[in-house]
Amino acid sequence: MPRSRRSQLVALTQTSKKTREHKAGIIQDVRSHLDEHDNLYVFSYENMRSNKFKKIRMQFRQPDMEGRRSRIFLGKNKLMQIALGRTPEDEYSENLRHVSKLITGNVGLLMTSKPTQEVEEFFDNFVEEDFARAGAVATRDVSVDNDDLYKFPTSMVDQFRKMGLPVDVDNGKLVLIGKKQEHVICKEGDELSAEDCKLLTQFGIKLTEFKVKLVCRWNAEDGAFEQYNNE
Repeated sequence: MPRSRRSQLVALTQTSKKTREHKAGIIQDVRSHLDEHDNLYVFSYENMRSNKFKKIRMQFRQPDMEGRRSRIFLGKNKLMQIALGRTPEDEYSENLRHVSKLITGNVGLLMTSKPTQEVEEFFDNFVEEDFARAGAVATRDVSVDNDDLYKFPTSMVDQFRKMGLPVDVDNGKLVLIGKKQEHVICKEGDELSAEDCKLLTQFGIKLTEFKVKLVCRWNAEDGAFEQYNNE
C-alpha cells in the first residue's frame, strides 16, 4: 500500500518567533525521517548514561542495504507527540496517535529500515552495567574487608574516612579500625548516598544497569501498530 502523509500546519502558540521556528524544525525533522524509513519504534530507558547510549547510536548509524541511516530522537516528548499527531484528525499517518500515547517519561523514537528481527534482538540483549548514582536503590548487600583494602595506598586513608569508611594505617597497610572483619557499605533495598556511591566506585562494584526496552512498533507501509509486552 502507498504511504499516506498529511500535510499540516502545526500551531505553536505563546512562544517567540525564534522558539516557534526551532520547534517547527524539530517537528518537520521527525516527519521527514519518518517518511524515509519502514518502521518507527518507541523505546524506554533506565539509568541513562550518555557514554552507554553511544553504543546504541553507533549500532543504528550503520546504513542499511539501501544506504539509509536510522535516526534517533530523545528528550522532546511533547514535540514528538505533535509531530506524530494525537488524534485521528491530526495524526500524520494512520495509527500514529497510538504511538503518541506511549511517548511519556524516559522514552525516545527510533526511525529505521533495518529488519525487525535485528532491531528486536539488539534491544532484547542490550544491558550495560554501571556504577550507581546517589539516590539509587541497592540491588544487593555489599561489604568490604581488609583484603579489599590492601590494594589501596595508605595515602587514601583520609579520602576513605570522608566517604564513611572507618580505616587506619597498620604496618604500612590500610585496615579497618577496631579489628573489624568487614564493613557493610549497603544492604539490599537501601537508598544509596553520595558517599556510598563513591565507595562502590572505588571498589569497582557496579549495582545499576542501563537498560533500553522497546515499547511499540509502527509500520509505515500499512500503518500496523504493535505494543510490546515488557513485563
